[in-house]
Amino acid sequence: MNYAFSSMPSRGKLTWPNNAKVALIITANLEYWDMIKDTEKPYYAGGPSILPDLMPGNVPDFPNFTWREYGQRVGIWRLFNCFEKMGVPLSCTMNAKTALELPEIIDVVKQNGWELLAHNYEQGELLTNFAHDPDKERDVIKATLDVYEQTMGKPALGWLSSSLRGTLNTCDIIAHQGLTFYCDLMNDDQPYLVDTKHGPIVSIPYSNEINDFTLMTRRAHTNDQFVDILKCELTELLNESTESGSGRMMNLGLHPHVSGRAYRMPAIREFLEFAKSQKDVWFATREEIAKWYVENNEGHIV
Repeated sequence: MNYAFSSMPSRGKLTWPNNAKVALIITANLEYWDMIKDTEKPYYAGGPSILPDLMPGNVPDFPNFTWREYGQRVGIWRLFNCFEKMGVPLSCTMNAKTALELPEIIDVVKQNGWELLAHNYEQGELLTNFAHDPDKERDVIKATLDVYEQTMGKPALGWLSSSLRGTLNTCDIIAHQGLTFYCDLMNDDQPYLVDTKHGPIVSIPYSNEINDFTLMTRRAHTNDQFVDILKCELTELLNESTESGSGRMMNLGLHPHVSGRAYRMPAIREFLEFAKSQKDVWFATREEIAKWYVENNEGHIV
């Protein structure tokens, strides 16, 4: 895996479809956690815990497990209802085990025609566990992609690793599997190309800064603060695009057990209403951005 360092001022301009200024991706992460693992090591379940002092993997941690399970049982249905009513598309990520164990959730994504992105086999199994075992990593990725294709009736085009914990081999593996974009890297407000042994793929950057975990769970921002941060981010990106003549991207990451709490829904709705009121915002999917960038990246980063 290799990509060029490129400062924003040194680049050519990106002109989004219909002259949009910001491509806005709103991500709902549809994740699945095993209750226990066959290990005595602490079980890091691919995300922060609601209670500290992680338990050994072979001991059930009911507070943390059921906190996450709330999102599957309750929170995601609030989010689905909100986005359906407001006519705003979600770009969803899916662990393979979500499709296998909780197909009711994935059925809603399919019925709405929303984007679905391959997101590892199980949320608590990080690819970095196999950083020195590329064959095992390849097996996990292939198993995930097989479930995706069985579920969606078509091959996956993009990949997001659990907790964004990919390895130096991940891009090569997914490119060899025919995928066209990768989302683990968080270093930009625009797409760019990543070189692999099997040709270039598009990086569609994710964000842990513009993310409900970081803003509401780790930093304990209130609803008002959360909305203000999201509005400021989008407004600044719109202003930057206007001044530079070059499009920007914004990715908002949502987790059903965080954003799907009842008291947080007004904040989600307020931001969606604000984003919809901005005429130069493109509610984009990653697939749309990746396809567009493959066809329009000449002169962007040289």
